[in-house]
Amino acid sequence: MKNFLILSFSVLLLISCQNKQTEKAEDNEACANDSVKEKKFEMYEMSEMASLMEQMYAHNQQLRLRIIKGDTVGKFPEFFNKIYSAKFTTPSDNDAFFKENADKYIAAQKLIYSETENVKENFNKGVDACVTCHKGKCGGPIPRIKKLYIK
Repeated sequence: MKNFLILSFSVLLLISCQNKQTEKAEDNEACANDSVKEKKFEMYEMSEMASLMEQMYAHNQQLRLRIIKGDTVGKFPEFFNKIYSAKFTTPSDNDAFFKENADKYIAAQKLIYSETENVKENFNKGVDACVTCHKGKCGGPIPRIKKLYIK
């Protein structure tokens, strides 16, 4: 009789544990299905200005390497002038502060190509212009921009 009770108790215990695991699995599936239904994937689309800044950054990375190697810097990239016309993510960001700093940035960039005897210093001044503007507007990329400095 004692063995029968132990066996019966063991069977009941196993059955009850299996039911709980099945319920948990069903709950997890229901939660997963709900979260998929609620969250829709939205693709981030860069503004013209964000895209332009990415292009300028990539160009300056290549320019930095040419300067370090002692290669020629070439001509001022005219696409930099799109800084005056590119559309912003938030149109109100295109204010007097930005326009003033855009002028300073373009002047610093042109200096790199016109005064090649001080190209390293002029390049770093261009990076300074980026950092100064981003300190006043969008600080997020500042650590990335600072990696452009030539030491």
